[in-house]
Amino acid sequence: MMSFKPTQIPVIQLAGYLLITGISLPGSAFSQDYSDIKQRLSVSSYFSSGDYGESLKTDILYFPVSYSVNKGKWAAELTVPHLRVDGVGSVLVNVGGVNRAVAGTAREQNSGIGDSTLAVTYQMDPISESSPFIDLRLDIKIPTADQNRGLGTGEMDYSTQVDISQNYGNSVLFGTFGYTFRGKTDLYAGLEDSAYLQLGVARPLNPKWNIGAFYDFREPASMFSTEVHELVPYFSWQISESWSFTGLTAFGFTEASADTAVLGQISYSW
Repeated sequence: MMSFKPTQIPVIQLAGYLLITGISLPGSAFSQDYSDIKQRLSVSSYFSSGDYGESLKTDILYFPVSYSVNKGKWAAELTVPHLRVDGVGSVLVNVGGVNRAVAGTAREQNSGIGDSTLAVTYQMDPISESSPFIDLRLDIKIPTADQNRGLGTGEMDYSTQVDISQNYGNSVLFGTFGYTFRGKTDLYAGLEDSAYLQLGVARPLNPKWNIGAFYDFREPASMFSTEVHELVPYFSWQISESWSFTGLTAFGFTEASADTAVLGQISYSW
């Protein structure tokens, strides 16, 4: 039976998705060298389009650049995005439909720096070779986006989560359980703290290709939005020892989901 270890690069949050970006090649977690410093630079392109339960459609283009560093059991990642939103100002990245105090009925296009994210992850020691892998993660959303242009709330948010993965035959079963504490603002009234959950499976096809899918559930982020239920299939291609590419799409089952959502991410590791 082959054994797989999820990559220690932190999970990325893109427009509400929490995506495990890949599964490593077969190997033993107990033979991992914790003395090396591992770094990764990722550039992503995300597009979504939908009404998110609002009266008009909103298109979102999201281009985050992420740098992560991993040493031993600890990993840290900083993400700074460029964002363009074409809509009426009542849909926010990573939130969905909200009630904006100054929102109108005319479409407008705004772009600029989005909210940045700092994430810290701690990898717990597995009890045995057959026990689950458990990671603890803290995300801090830094309000670098312009709230008056509909690019962010202007407040800091905090998310805590637990990532669990388990080898199962030639596949890996994984789950994420988390909770987000949102900063409150008069401009976007009704924002609420909320829980989220992802359950999925990943399977290597060969040493270079992995495929997987996860179910994504999120409680309403605002009193004006609904729950999110989505199925997200994805693939990961290890182009070379240093380069990798990940792609995904999403199929939503509630009005809070986009009608179309696609993501591509290229990463360089050293």
